[in-house]
Amino acid sequence: MTTPSQENPPTTAELKARSKDLIENQNTMTLATASKEQAWAAPVYYANLHFNFYFFSDPESRHIREAMHSRQASAAVFEPASSWKGIRGIQMSGHIQSLSPGLEAVRALRAYLKKYPFTKEFFGKDQSLDLNTFLTRFRVKLYRFEPSLLYYMDNSIRFSFRAEISLT
Repeated sequence: MTTPSQENPPTTAELKARSKDLIENQNTMTLATASKEQAWAAPVYYANLHFNFYFFSDPESRHIREAMHSRQASAAVFEPASSWKGIRGIQMSGHIQSLSPGLEAVRALRAYLKKYPFTKEFFGKDQSLDLNTFLTRFRVKLYRFEPSLLYYMDNSIRFSFRAEISLT
């Protein structure tokens, strides 16, 4: 017996829309890097603009050092699930790049502050909240994870369903 989702599988456009919805409604992305045959994973809060993911990290953190050295990283975003049918997420590979002050960084910071308004609590009421103030306060840098390959997975469609999503 087939389920309705097997009879009418989602279209490519529907899968892309589901991917965007999941990305926009989750907060934590797990970054994975590797060095000398040892893998490492680190969760980060992110804000997204299209399929680019922006986050703040300490430049000396292991995931940043390894990503800058290897020029490679992978990432995953999943929503919480209490059963196998609820597993839904994004798997990606790509690279991480440090952002310099400029228009992209301003847009990324605005998206970040909109998604995480509590961040403003770390600053005084009269303090301007620009990128330099943010970087100085937390001793971090702004980074962009840019996927080159993205897969959407969704067990509600069928067990181990996975489809590549076009990033254009």
